Amino acid sequence: MEQPARHAAAPAETPLERAARAASVIADRSGIAHHDLALVLGSGWGQAADLIGETVSEIPAAEVPGFHAPAVAGHVPVMRSIRLHDSQRVALVLGSRTHLYEGRGVRAVAHGMRTAAATGATRVVLTNGCGGLNPDWAPGQVVLIRDHINLTATSPLEGATFVDLTDLYSQRLRDLAHQVDASLPEGVYVQFPGPHYETPAEVRMAGIIGGDLVGMSTTLEAIAAREAGMEVLGLSLMTNLAAGISPTPLSHAEVLEAGQEAAPRIARLLADIVARME
Repeated sequence: MEQPARHAAAPAETPLERAARAASVIADRSGIAHHDLALVLGSGWGQAADLIGETVSEIPAAEVPGFHAPAVAGHVPVMRSIRLHDSQRVALVLGSRTHLYEGRGVRAVAHGMRTAAATGATRVVLTNGCGGLNPDWAPGQVVLIRDHINLTATSPLEGATFVDLTDLYSQRLRDLAHQVDASLPEGVYVQFPGPHYETPAEVRMAGIIGGDLVGMSTTLEAIAAREAGMEVLGLSLMTNLAAGISPTPLSHAEVLEAGQEAAPRIARLLADIVARME
């Protein structure tokens, strides 16, 4: 008896293939064939997009392959192509990011960086809202990330992919940021998987191992950006003192409130830094 033909399953799309497909959609929808840099605007940072230049295109994130509507209040559901003031350079602004705690997997977390690189971006600015361990820093303090500690127990790299992270957070770009504001402190960002906030004991541990800031984003994106060949600048907005340091319980409403209060100031800061990023 003749057996029915067996059809081989279509090979799964690789992360780079999905990024290339997303970049193609962005190019078609925006009319911009090449982007020069990318920005990920975390909690409190959204207003910067209006200050860096002229918006050429807005695309709902969920309409681009591999992207989704934001799962976190305070994030923007569109990606924008913005032509920088007095320049032919174009920035791809990602108003939302996929967090590891959303359960979509680490490939989804890294997808924004791989897509940005596929559009042509060679530099990326990663921003976030986070908790702080230094009691001398008040809510609203911006801190340059000079290094990170990844406590998510995962990586966006797959297989025998060995990427040097010695100078992951660019000294050149941090120097540019200090030209704009010489008073900006630097610190080590510690990423926990979330979505729960850290316990006081976990915060103490983060301090013991060298951390200054705690949050739930950024490190996996930074690693993916480095793998893709991009130069990385990281900025954290300290929205609150971390658990055990803060005298009050933590809440997301507190994060949003601190971000809203700091938004005009940090937006201007970021716009001035981006203007210097040749």
